Amino acid sequence: MKARWLLALAALASLTAQAQYPVKPVRIVVPYPAGGGTDIVARPVAQKLTERWGHSVVIDNRGGATGMIGTELVTKAQPDGYTILFSASPEIVINLHLYRKMAYDAVKDLQPVSMGAFTPMIWVTHPSFPASGMKELVSIARAKPNQVNFGTSGLGSPHHIAGEWFKFLTKIQIVHVPYKGGGPQIADQLGGHTISGIFTMPVATPHVRSGKLKALAVTTPKRAQALPNVPTLMEQGFQMDITNWFAVSLPAGTPRDIVNKVSADVNWALNLPDVRPRLEDQGYVPAPNTPEEFGKFVRAEIEKYGRIVRDTGIKLD
Repeated sequence: MKARWLLALAALASLTAQAQYPVKPVRIVVPYPAGGGTDIVARPVAQKLTERWGHSVVIDNRGGATGMIGTELVTKAQPDGYTILFSASPEIVINLHLYRKMAYDAVKDLQPVSMGAFTPMIWVTHPSFPASGMKELVSIARAKPNQVNFGTSGLGSPHHIAGEWFKFLTKIQIVHVPYKGGGPQIADQLGGHTISGIFTMPVATPHVRSGKLKALAVTTPKRAQALPNVPTLMEQGFQMDITNWFAVSLPAGTPRDIVNKVSADVNWALNLPDVRPRLEDQGYVPAPNTPEEFGKFVRAEIEKYGRIVRDTGIKLD
């Protein structure tokens, strides 16, 4: 009898803690270095959650292995809501197609919470490059095989996938130049060390606006609000739709009421008038949704990237 009472009291205490969540500081793991695209979206959300919850919500940057180090950390955390993942697309839907062995299964080990935002990728060149659009870039590349290159933030990144997909669709031979992040990549692009590059919008947008870089295309079906004069790939005759997105997940097994609360409050933060416009001006499109909607989106993205990787033959190990 006493054992049953103790179990009942423990269950009641657990339910009370869930109802009052959070009762202590919360950690948001960003599996990329500070200052990158994921970090830029996560920080204002963490600030607003701190204000709403009355407890510190701290960003923990755990970069490495295309997001997999930080993501693995979250999959092994206690499913109590106090360790949250704010990720990009590679560690959730791309890496499983590129690596034979991974330390986690994103579908089984993570609970979808909400989409955060997405951003088109933008293909740019140094202003001295003669192409003013993607058809001209293709013509130059065909005339000079392997003499045109494109930089990206790294192997296996959405930018890398986009470049390889474009090569596959156009049958051109251009050279991939991977960097260890967008910072070194943009420095070399501005310096003219790479002919072209594929960037997340917030990284390249200021330099396109200043005229230091020339934009050829964005990778989504609709033009980007931050740079409305830049045409899409589809407008130029290339059937490609690919984005870089950022989203929130929790360890699998997290109680449903905590999942729902985190989702609702993240969505609230993203829609605030001092958060949404600031992100939009940098090239992000805030796109909060429900755990069910985000889970469905993830499954569709896994299928999509599986097809792209099979078609292009990309393998990293």
